[in-house]
Amino acid sequence: MPAPHGPLFPPPRRSGRGAALTLVFASVLVAGAATGSFNESLGASRAAAQGTPTDDAGGPVAARQQEVTRAAARAMAEGTSPLEAAERAVSRSGDRWGAVYSPDEYEEFQESLDGEYTGVGLSAGRESDGRIEVTRVRPGSPAAAAGIRAGDRLRSVDGKRVDDRPVTEVVSILRGDTENGGGRDATAGTRVSLGLQRDGRVWTKTLRRARLSTEDVTTRRVAGRTTVIRVAAFTKGTGDQVRAAVAGAPARDGIVLDLRGNSGGLVAEAVTAASAFLDGGLVATYDVGGEQRALHAGRGGDTTRPVVVLVDGGTMSAAELLTGALQDRCRAIVVGTRTFGKGSVQMPSRLPDGSVAELTVGHYRTPSGRGVDGRGITPDLEAEGDALARAGNVLSGLGRS
Repeated sequence: MPAPHGPLFPPPRRSGRGAALTLVFASVLVAGAATGSFNESLGASRAAAQGTPTDDAGGPVAARQQEVTRAAARAMAEGTSPLEAAERAVSRSGDRWGAVYSPDEYEEFQESLDGEYTGVGLSAGRESDGRIEVTRVRPGSPAAAAGIRAGDRLRSVDGKRVDDRPVTEVVSILRGDTENGGGRDATAGTRVSLGLQRDGRVWTKTLRRARLSTEDVTTRRVAGRTTVIRVAAFTKGTGDQVRAAVAGAPARDGIVLDLRGNSGGLVAEAVTAASAFLDGGLVATYDVGGEQRALHAGRGGDTTRPVVVLVDGGTMSAAELLTGALQDRCRAIVVGTRTFGKGSVQMPSRLPDGSVAELTVGHYRTPSGRGVDGRGITPDLEAEGDALARAGNVLSGLGRS
């Protein structure tokens, strides 16, 4: 039986196949809304667990999987869309986090877990007047090589005006996701033409897409002997990068672990990240098939540095699991706003047409037994716009010499 996992924010179900952007991009909607911009890369959330599960979202999952599979098979026999039939069956099941992916969508979903994507290396945000602005350019990317800078206005992509479009749609076009097939038709090396504007100068630049890594962990020092480790998503290798960042921080620095807008990721990577701050012990429990199972941190983490975790409404899934573990075990002070509240486990199953249905099979709990799903994590200290400054103030009061 396939291993269940927990998508950070399942895509909305569609009424038709002419969706303007690939479903997997819906997984960054909440995170992007929290941060005000969107990147070409995306995160996904997957947990490692085994078993024959039941759950509380509409009865035994095996029966619901069979119902969805039968719906898809009937649609194939009748010559209608099996994917849409499966979506309707999932919707009827009452599974809040259930989702259906086409084969291409699910392939991209899985590839995103490796921390790679095809694109040109820029992030975009929409201004209040509807204009699309470049918010970040990845060093070494095609966009950087073309001289594009943060602050440039993006006027068009492949001749299509982008003003007033949803930013997720613009990013999807940049990546080369198809509009009519629900999959991808762009690979590394394909061309994309960008219409740009800077200080009154208007020009067009043609770039070649490239295979890029997502840069999900970044580190910087700020005033007051503070190292800020920002984790955008828990993709493959993220946990070890966090451990390396903690080990490499100056000995007298406190740590701000910035999980704002972190839309989830591989649960195993979140557990490894927790191991950077813990010396073994419980990180979370989860239920599968009526059986309680546990996730434990590795030994040898730094248990002496003061730590503050920054969160907001875009902090989801695996990021919430990590936050709850450090909070429950009194290893960190949590600062920010209440997290999103995604703490369930999904299991993928292949449908007759090759698409994939994911149904809820269980839920995670923090070390103290708190459920996250639908509740989120409440910070120890509420803070919004000044959250990073508040985090620094908290660190200064946590015994640093």
